[in-house]
Amino acid sequence: QVQLVESGGGSVQTGDSLRLSCAASGRTVRWYAMGWFRQAPGKEREFVGAISWSGDSTYYADSVKGRFTISRDNAKNTVYLQMNSLKPEDTAGYYCAAGSRGMNYPSLGSSYDYWGQGTQVTVSS
Repeated sequence: QVQLVESGGGSVQTGDSLRLSCAASGRTVRWYAMGWFRQAPGKEREFVGAISWSGDSTYYADSVKGRFTISRDNAKNTVYLQMNSLKPEDTAGYYCAAGSRGMNYPSLGSSYDYWGQGTQVTVSS
């Protein structure tokens, strides 16, 4: 089993930055692809980005491309989501996920086996 715990969320202003962390425990996620998703109230869950187990490949939703960056530190069993130039539309609960089946479909929730409980990000104008 893998437990994922997100942290780093908060309330910020438009244009600010935040860095979210996702710490894994239970077993190493070194060989897992990791993804970030978000869900705003009344909306469906949305893919944000993903990173391969090696960190060599990353994928982003068009809505965050150029503003968000995913990275990972396998020695610390932690994945990060650096969010810059935040906008009110980025307001959502952010969830990390771990998948053992590679990166064939990184934007699909079904590609991931484990999910965290989420951390809230609120961006005000």
